[in-house]
Amino acid sequence: MDTNMYVLPIEKPAVKKPLSLPVHVFLLTMRSLTSLLRTPEALLPPIAISIFFLVIYQSTLGKAAGSIPGIGGSYLGFILPLSIVSGSLSGSGIAAQNLVRDIERGYFDKLLLTPVRRAALLLAPIMAGAVILGIQAAIVVAVGLIMGLKPATGFLGMLAVIGLGVLLGIGFAGFTVSAALGSGSAAATQGASFLFFPLTFLAPTFVPLSLLSGWLEVAAKLNPITYVLEAMRALLNTGWDGNAIGTSILACLGLAVAMYALAVFALSVRTRRT
Repeated sequence: MDTNMYVLPIEKPAVKKPLSLPVHVFLLTMRSLTSLLRTPEALLPPIAISIFFLVIYQSTLGKAAGSIPGIGGSYLGFILPLSIVSGSLSGSGIAAQNLVRDIERGYFDKLLLTPVRRAALLLAPIMAGAVILGIQAAIVVAVGLIMGLKPATGFLGMLAVIGLGVLLGIGFAGFTVSAALGSGSAAATQGASFLFFPLTFLAPTFVPLSLLSGWLEVAAKLNPITYVLEAMRALLNTGWDGNAIGTSILACLGLAVAMYALAVFALSVRTRRT
């Protein structure tokens, strides 16, 4: 008798396909955003600072704008980009604070033991920060409209201004993420977000770039913030300027790539410690 006919076939266990990088980034980003929205007190100060500076600058310098050549439109449209950039600087460390809490509680080390993509551990807090920065920039633009802003490029131009603010903020967020990974300290991470503040004063902050001279002009031309401000101001005051927009996007991407590389290095150093 053939006994093989009584042998049941052995089914191989199904092998689960690992999740892709975009899925990992999305899940970790949503987790970070959920944690951030539960602490609104961390989100309000950057918005309040941006609105405060916008109101102060417009109140003190708005009437004097007529004597400054090269503004190209209203001083409100000229100074509002500075408020957005200031918000990007102060808000860039918000998402990194969640990363610090994960490190302090040991949750980050547990994530390193899972099959989660290493790039997702870096991109998720950066993307969460980008979403927050987009909300902050939209609120600042809305306040500008209430104050009488009339953008030369309309609604699409305002969206472009918000998008440039987000792109610039992504680069700053990459730096604060690397600070969080390198230090594991909330205080050090918060302090890192303010290291870029001097760059706002090494740029055409209150007057057009053409009015700067000497070493300040050289520093401004090397500063990526300059090109973002120039593009935003063109969108709000004069109209669509493809050259200015393209240059600002390249400056933001260059900053983002450099800061992401720094975050990758910081992550490799931390994983070697553990």
